Amino acid sequence: MNQPESTSQAVLPTWVDSSLFKGMLRGIERESLRMQNNGFLSQALHPKALGSALTHPHITTDYSEALMEFITPPQDSIQKVLHYLEDIHAIAHRHLEHGEKLWPLSMPCMLDDNEENIRLAQYGSSNIGRFKTLYRHGLGVRYGRRMQTISGVHYNLSFPDPVFEALQQHETDAALKQLSLQDYRSHRYFGLIRNFIRLTPLVMFLVGASPSVCQCFMTGREHQLLPLLKGTLFLPYATALRMGNFGYQNSAQKQLGIHYNTMSGYLDGLQKAVKTPYAPFSRLGLNNAQDEPIQINDHVLQIENEYYSLVRPKQVPQAGETPSQALEKRGVGYVELRAVDVNPYSPIGIDENTAAFLEVLALYCLLQDSPDLLDAEQEQIERNQIEVVNRGRAPNASIIDPTGQHPMEQWARTHIMEMQTLADILNETYSTDLYSTALNVMLKRIDEVDETLSAQVIADTVENGGTWNFGSVMAQQHALSYEQHQLSSETLSYFDDLAMQSLQQQEQLEQDNCLSFEQYLTDYR
Repeated sequence: MNQPESTSQAVLPTWVDSSLFKGMLRGIERESLRMQNNGFLSQALHPKALGSALTHPHITTDYSEALMEFITPPQDSIQKVLHYLEDIHAIAHRHLEHGEKLWPLSMPCMLDDNEENIRLAQYGSSNIGRFKTLYRHGLGVRYGRRMQTISGVHYNLSFPDPVFEALQQHETDAALKQLSLQDYRSHRYFGLIRNFIRLTPLVMFLVGASPSVCQCFMTGREHQLLPLLKGTLFLPYATALRMGNFGYQNSAQKQLGIHYNTMSGYLDGLQKAVKTPYAPFSRLGLNNAQDEPIQINDHVLQIENEYYSLVRPKQVPQAGETPSQALEKRGVGYVELRAVDVNPYSPIGIDENTAAFLEVLALYCLLQDSPDLLDAEQEQIERNQIEVVNRGRAPNASIIDPTGQHPMEQWARTHIMEMQTLADILNETYSTDLYSTALNVMLKRIDEVDETLSAQVIADTVENGGTWNFGSVMAQQHALSYEQHQLSSETLSYFDDLAMQSLQQQEQLEQDNCLSFEQYLTDYR
């Protein structure tokens, strides 16, 4: 195949200097189910020795009581953020009870036929804790609990202000030059977001790792998946079923028309969704026969976080703020890249190649032109995503963009080649070769589709005799690596103190309840 010419000079302005990127920060959120020894989802409570899932900053739960979420603080290098994530995993593993292990795949371990056995996450008796559990109950009522057992990795990334100051200085548009730094930074982050959405098929192809699923996950659902072997379903060329029709989907949200063309348009769309009743959710009712609440409200979104998206603009909320209020007041502080499957071959769900690739990709998305994302292009992108999710490794898989239709490999290779100079400049910033190494790994996956994570998962699932066997083998390997991970005495005492403080904070919140939960919910509604 002819190699496309690199146009990377056009991507990297001549004035960009590697020192600009010194203040980049990244953080990782990784989800993982707790699995019993028999392969089924854990029915046990969140281990108390790990502290309170409501108030612990690094170890919490997501949808279900068994779905753990590990959150690093922002770090100034990839090595540091991965090491921090290793520490969290090793701490969590120490306190797992009854021989439980962390399930290593995005798609869940064995679930039984009764959805009610997927226990909702519990956060204690404070109003905020009960509200969080009710939100999860509402998700289950709306979309079913199985969908909420899927795990992912979120990669949070921010660029330092000197990058935005330099970009603004070189703008030719007078209106953009006049913006405050906060507004200009938000403008550029929204451009990054639009381009990331355009390039999500590249992420799914290169780091997608959910081409198959335990048959139990599809109980009671119509599907077009094929049997791979007993108990495992798949599609022959799939990359990331987690990102497709069987993953986080919300037909109500499709009608919202939330765009990332302007901050005000995005926030208005979110607010409208949080305030607009939706007939199918109204029909479910707000309370059950015993007059207990079953969802927060009957709106398109119960709360803003219910809006599923491939990437989110983020700002750290202060006490009492919603995510939207934080964005409105202080602008975009970082982006959350959410289209990333758990890598089952890494004990922490992500490796340095994926991390470095995502950082180069984010810089590429920041520096490229980013026209408004209109409905026609959005529909085309969604078709591209479906193509890559279901058959991205097929020999005739193709992508359509504004310049026409392209074979998947050619389209992917063109973009990776254009990113090379960006990898070089980040290598220079950090005195490393990590970024160019990561792109070379991705090029190998493009050149030889059997090198992709999704192809490896299929091969290893077959070799081990099914999804559960493969996942169990990896879970056992990862458990050994957590046990071998050296934790300093300072780290151990830091996490012990955090666990104790978080339990005290939860207790304080419970004592501070001055409203009944019924009144609290009525006020919110």
